[in-house]
Amino acid sequence: MDFLGGEIILINKPLNWTSFQVVNKLRYSIRHKLGVKKIKVGHAGTLDPLADGLLIICTGKKTKEIDSFMGLQKTYTGIVTLGANTPSYDLESEISETFDIDHLNDEKIFSAAKNMIGWQEQMPPIFSAKKIDGQRAYNLAREGKDVELKPKRVEISVFEITKINLPEVHFKIACSKGTYIRSIAYDFGKTLNAGGHLSALRREQIGEYKLSDALEINDFLDRVSKME
Repeated sequence: MDFLGGEIILINKPLNWTSFQVVNKLRYSIRHKLGVKKIKVGHAGTLDPLADGLLIICTGKKTKEIDSFMGLQKTYTGIVTLGANTPSYDLESEISETFDIDHLNDEKIFSAAKNMIGWQEQMPPIFSAKKIDGQRAYNLAREGKDVELKPKRVEISVFEITKINLPEVHFKIACSKGTYIRSIAYDFGKTLNAGGHLSALRREQIGEYKLSDALEINDFLDRVSKME
C-alpha cells in the first residue's frame, strides 16, 4: 500500500470510538511502519461514538478527495425507540419526556416513514458538532447554555421500516450529505405523537462503498505490520 501516494481505506468503526480516534490509530501505525514524522490521514464523514459502521479513511494525496466522498449519499440501518425523547435525540443523554404509544399501529408507523421521504428543512440536534461563534454546539449544550441552530435542507431518498417490535422500530435510511439520523428519529416520533430517539445506528454505505468491504481496525493494523 502506498500511503504517501494516497490510499482509500474502508474501516468498520467500532461502537464507542470517535472517528478521530480511528484516524489517530491508523495514522500512528502508518507513521511507525514507514518511519516518518508526518503523514496526512483523514476521514470522509464523522460517525458519532454511539454509531458503528463504514468510515472512509484517506491517506497522503488522497486526502484531497475527502470533500468528494462527503458529498455522496449515505445509507444507514438502525433502531428508533418510540415513547421517549432525549435532549441529544439518542442515548448520549437521559430520557427527558415520556409518551403513551398505545395509539400506534403498523399502518401509522409505515405512513409516517413514507411521509418523511423527500427534501425537507431539518433542524440539527443541539448535541451536534455544528459551530456557534466558534464553539461546538455539543459543548454549549453540555454546559447548559442556550443553543440556536438553523435548519438545513436535506433529502431522505429512502425510509424503509424493516421491523416493528414496539417500542422499537427498525429502519433503513438513505439520505444526502449533512443529514442527522438522530433528527430523523426525533421528527419521526413527533409525527407519530409518541416521542422517539435513536437507540442504534450503523452506516452501511457511502456512495458505492459498502460496509461489507470494510476492514476491522485490528485487521488493518495487522496488514500494516506485515508490510515489507
